[in-house]
Amino acid sequence: MRLLFATALTLFLLTGCSTPKEDGQTLRVAATAIPHAEILKQAKPLLAKEGVDLQIKVFADYVQPNTQLVEKNIDLNYFQTKPYLDTFNREHGAHLVTITGVHIEPFGAYSHKFKSIDQLPDGASVTIPNDPSNGSRALLLLAKHGLITLKDPSNELSTLKDITANPKHLQFRELEAAMLPRTLDEVDLALINTNYALAAGLNPTKDALLIEDRNSPYVNYLVGRPDNQNDPRVQKLAKVLNSPEIRAFIEQKYHGAVLPAF
Repeated sequence: MRLLFATALTLFLLTGCSTPKEDGQTLRVAATAIPHAEILKQAKPLLAKEGVDLQIKVFADYVQPNTQLVEKNIDLNYFQTKPYLDTFNREHGAHLVTITGVHIEPFGAYSHKFKSIDQLPDGASVTIPNDPSNGSRALLLLAKHGLITLKDPSNELSTLKDITANPKHLQFRELEAAMLPRTLDEVDLALINTNYALAAGLNPTKDALLIEDRNSPYVNYLVGRPDNQNDPRVQKLAKVLNSPEIRAFIEQKYHGAVLPAF
């Protein structure tokens, strides 16, 4: 018994001594499944060469990745644009910061009922994201193509109240972004973030009736906290995510549906 106890104690002490070192070389990153987690999976072996173990936590929504980051349950997240982050920080009194821009997902408008935006009827039903940043992004896309007029077309936080002209009398419904692909059989037009469009089997470059161009300002960022933004592990991941290998992966995997932002 004494020998067993001594052996167990030795193993415990050895494990206890090694754990901080392992944790210190680990990065826990929250991401949505497509394309963010897929890009991170490509980065994982590249980061391992730098001595850092990348652990990817996949979330299905846009709220928990930031909440978990603020609460320090994760180290970083990768799923959002700067306008979305700014809105979250303002509404929650948070101070999350961008680390590096990685990619752009051209936002699109989709329909299962019509093949062209010109076919959209008077009084058409339209679903858009219910969060301020992506809801505005949807409205700006519609305004750019003349379907509505906004009070200030440069306002990245425009709302339905900012519509000054709606010649087709579009009927808007605001829903959680992840739910929008499911509405395609029910509504005339749905404006969907590319990550959710890809997850639903849509091809943005072929299926979208309207889509943002390559000059979209909505870059998706790796995001951290003020206390870890300069951590060497974080900077190593930022460098990997802006590497030629990741650029090649994005270009070859998504064929223009997702674009490198570096």
